[in-house]
Amino acid sequence: MVTVADSLDAAHRTTPTGWTLRAVVSAHVVAIVGQPVFAGVYLTGDYDGLRWHAIGADVVTSIGYLQVIAAIMVWVRLRHLWPFLATMAVVAAETVQYFAGLDGALWLHLPLGVMTIAELVVLFIAVWRQPFSRREARDA
Repeated sequence: MVTVADSLDAAHRTTPTGWTLRAVVSAHVVAIVGQPVFAGVYLTGDYDGLRWHAIGADVVTSIGYLQVIAAIMVWVRLRHLWPFLATMAVVAAETVQYFAGLDGALWLHLPLGVMTIAELVVLFIAVWRQPFSRREARDA
């Protein structure tokens, strides 16, 4: 069980590189949560919703690529590999979903969208629970 004291301790042990990853993942979650809203607006008959959904897709994808850079920095500077691997899974799914949406393949676009949002929310929780301090290199 995680206590408030544990959470505060984790916050104090997190480096600026870790905080950067947290900020980017947080922005990514905010952006991706808007996507089903814009799609819903479009599906109710407001055709501007489709334009907003397309703009949102560009924003979400761009933030995803920024998250890759932040995750690489966490890997290189702090020696935490898992955020990079999780980010690559999210970005790969987003990229497939992006092109499925452009192609009109809704049979893939919709379920992959649900999966991608769930995946990113789990990653969001993980990066906020995990302290990001520098790990010492292991001798080989």
